[in-house]
Amino acid sequence: MTLAEKILSKKLGKKVYAGDTIEINIDLAMTHDGTTPLSAKAFKQIADKVWDNKKIVIVFDHNVPANTAKAANMQKITREFIKEQDIIHHYFEGEGICHQVLPEKGHVKPNMVIAGGDSHTCTYGAFGAFSTGFGATDMGYIFATGKTWMKVPKTIRVNVNGKNEKISGKDIILRICKEVGRRGATYMALEYGGEAIKNLKMEDRMVLSNMAIEMGGKVGIIEADDITYNYLKNRISEKELLTLKKNRITVDENEDYYKVIDIDITNMEEQIACPHHPDNVKPVSEVSGTHIDQVFIGSCTNGRLNDLRIAAKYLKGKKVHEGVRLIVIPASKSILKQALKEGLIDIFVDAGALICTPGCGPCLGAHQGVLADGDVCLSTTNRNFKGRMGNVNAEIYLSSPKIAAISAVKGYISNEE
Repeated sequence: MTLAEKILSKKLGKKVYAGDTIEINIDLAMTHDGTTPLSAKAFKQIADKVWDNKKIVIVFDHNVPANTAKAANMQKITREFIKEQDIIHHYFEGEGICHQVLPEKGHVKPNMVIAGGDSHTCTYGAFGAFSTGFGATDMGYIFATGKTWMKVPKTIRVNVNGKNEKISGKDIILRICKEVGRRGATYMALEYGGEAIKNLKMEDRMVLSNMAIEMGGKVGIIEADDITYNYLKNRISEKELLTLKKNRITVDENEDYYKVIDIDITNMEEQIACPHHPDNVKPVSEVSGTHIDQVFIGSCTNGRLNDLRIAAKYLKGKKVHEGVRLIVIPASKSILKQALKEGLIDIFVDAGALICTPGCGPCLGAHQGVLADGDVCLSTTNRNFKGRMGNVNAEIYLSSPKIAAISAVKGYISNEE
């Protein structure tokens, strides 16, 4: 069985396979300040009380602090819902992005079935969980019943092998996006494996799972292993960690996947996604020299501590090009505090960067760094659709934090220090 089939089968207590339609209990449900109001509205048409106030997590991250009256009112509705339903796990403004906060706080664990009111909920698949996004009506139903229905997805197996010190998780997933295509994994599970994946830190694994949705994927899953368990250590109880290890779900060999893709990174260049789709990917050498007006380092894809460390390495003692605006946003308060302790924030400020409140920032085009007509932005985010960062007349390129930092100093896309 595939990893997705195994996780769902374990949860249901019976074997299920791709194509089967199932109803399944949800282990964890998440919404944020942008999706809670509509989810709450749908919920109130079904029930008066949520199915389990301890299995719902609500995070304020999309427009923090509120930048418009509409955003403020949505957050007011969200606060009222949290209070009236006595939602135990909630994180207000400044705590960080939902897809960073939930793993940080120990809410995400292997073998779980997780539903989120955000398309990038697939991020949690990096922990060996079946995790996917739902619309507001579905989330309202889940809030009320703790259940949902779905079709068990087919699986595309992606084997990534080889060693290459200059290649990050972001480079790997951009290369995969190019191979699979923007619709190539629609309603499928992407199962990542191979030597290169096994050697990735959790932060980079989360990048791979995060961008499964950019290929239409329902989930992006990586087998839980010692790297996963080491991340969870001190985030969950020792007893729970031992239980998870005992019930570890592993990948079988020679499975009958829908498709198997093999990628060797040994001689691969750093990758850049060009406007206006994440699968329009080229080696950095083919776009080197492209003028940029803004650089954004952050988001639920690449705003983690190691991302900031890498960016600081290439910005230390240097100045952002006078024609470039550099915005840096840590993915969580915890990351911000550690970045302050390590002196990373000083490096960014001294280089001329703007540091903003932990949250989604300019990624969705609603806050903190909207682009002007004709602007070109190099971003470490996950999407570069036309209008994604607030202006249909702007262009967005996607890269790793390393390329973003180097390019911010150069004033154009480059991988050369």
